[in-house]
Amino acid sequence: MTPAVIVLLGANSIPVAKKIISVLPGAQLYGLAGRTSDVDVSFTEFGTTLRELFANGTPIVGICATGILIRTLAPLLANKRQEPPVIAVAEDGSAVVPLLGGLNGVNNLARQIASVLDVKPAITTTGDIRFGIALEDPPAGYHLANPEYAKSFMSDLLAGHSVKLEGNAPWLRNSSLPIDQNAERVIQITEKPVVSTSTRLVYHPATVAIGVSCTPPRPIGHPSSLAGRGRGWGSEEIALVQQMLADAELAPASVAGVFASTLDAANPALQAIADALNVPIRFFTTDEIAAVMSQNNTADVAMAAALAASSGQLIMQRQSFDFSCAMAIAPLPIDINTTGKPRGRLAIIGTGPGGGDWMSPEVKEILRNATDLVGYSTYLGLVGSLGNGKRWHESDNREELARARMALDLAAEGRFVAVVSSGDPGIYAMAAAVFEVLEREAKPEWQGIEIQVAPGISAMQAAAAKIGAPLGHDFCAISLSDILKPWSIIEQRITAAAQADFVIAFYNPVSKQRLWQLAETRNILLRYRHPDTTVVLARNLGRDGESVEVYTLEDLAPELADMRTVILVGSSKTRMIQRCDGSVWVYTPRRYDEDKTS
Repeated sequence: MTPAVIVLLGANSIPVAKKIISVLPGAQLYGLAGRTSDVDVSFTEFGTTLRELFANGTPIVGICATGILIRTLAPLLANKRQEPPVIAVAEDGSAVVPLLGGLNGVNNLARQIASVLDVKPAITTTGDIRFGIALEDPPAGYHLANPEYAKSFMSDLLAGHSVKLEGNAPWLRNSSLPIDQNAERVIQITEKPVVSTSTRLVYHPATVAIGVSCTPPRPIGHPSSLAGRGRGWGSEEIALVQQMLADAELAPASVAGVFASTLDAANPALQAIADALNVPIRFFTTDEIAAVMSQNNTADVAMAAALAASSGQLIMQRQSFDFSCAMAIAPLPIDINTTGKPRGRLAIIGTGPGGGDWMSPEVKEILRNATDLVGYSTYLGLVGSLGNGKRWHESDNREELARARMALDLAAEGRFVAVVSSGDPGIYAMAAAVFEVLEREAKPEWQGIEIQVAPGISAMQAAAAKIGAPLGHDFCAISLSDILKPWSIIEQRITAAAQADFVIAFYNPVSKQRLWQLAETRNILLRYRHPDTTVVLARNLGRDGESVEVYTLEDLAPELADMRTVILVGSSKTRMIQRCDGSVWVYTPRRYDEDKTS
């Protein structure tokens, strides 16, 4: 199920909301702007926000009156099979009322919330009250094959008919259903495709494990890689799996997931198979695979993966030239959340210079979904409430490679790791460190990790925007830190940039141990730039104590800056515009030649 959203209209609801969120993994707090704080998302238009969430299939828990939820969502109520759960909770937590989403788990969600609030949910569904179950909304691990008959079937039971159970389903056996093995109405639990009728409900248990093993995809440029791309990743493998299901007379709805070794995690064919079957994919470590292979006297990785996932009976195994597939059936539905592990994800993100307003929607989404945050403690503090409930892995700012190595190891365990940088992660930040470690050490368990880089607003962009447009023409960036490269290289680059008349953004200008480098930088620049060249010093951008000041190159001194300062040195064309309030705009024109435009 999609993570829920808890909607708050006032600060008094926050204590109840925090209790609820403790039992709803991944849930987000949406708060009305001006009346709430410390929430994940602030909104101003209640109706628009609620209707957008509902239309997107997001479960909604509104800590408010039932009436406002009903009136707001009424225009959207068209298909009860598609509507997400909607629950109203009293501001003091004294009532939990499931309103919508009876076919999509609203009663179970209401029970979860009521349990943590220590109240009884106001469930009004007749079948749920009398028999303790909702036939249209089976628990995880069971799929109702013919939901169109469920309502009339339940009506018959409520009217006094009994039911016969065929197959194994503890949730039905332990319910208050009027079970009679001689009844005309039947509930069948089976992995087989069955023709259903109005008097026979069919549930497919998620007991089938599909183990797969693939030859790694060829590198781009290899002749055979073109064939794979031309036919679409996994098309032949998908066809083989579907044929095996048909030959084994197994319903696709009984497939719990696709299972493989972590060494195969990066192969796109595996994800293609999982997507075609609309099931998750989980991975076992090489040690786990080896143990099952030894126990079952097999050298086939696919077979080992299927048996590891099911702890059951092998049904079928087939191989093609570069692909192996095996199917096994478990005695009970496979809990996908505790079987194997998901593919590890590593996102290297940039929060921007400071304030949350400068953080991109992509970065915010990554932070909401990540399980672990890795970074320098100061930068981790910039994520605000988006860091709540995550595992924090803090380290010193100088331990970049060790931090990258730790992040890769965490992701290899199947976690979703966000490596947090300020500004942009690819500019003097952690993205390069991660790829350097990935190339240098090349651990096999890292190869299956899904890696992405999510950009952020860089310090030089933010500084330029605050003062005008000093980066309006050609510019470069130079770090004055000589920790990772010698001063001789830095000196060469300053000289070259000064000679080329670039606008220059200087990062890491001074620290407690490095004071002379900025003074020497000014001396080098003065050989090629006029003493009145405009210099912008921007400090603590987007944070408390923010300042943006303009000096001349002649006045640039180490005591004006620190490690939280970015310095922009103008070119010979950079200009200032005096403003009526005494401040200035700084910009570098795009027009260098009066007769031509760039």
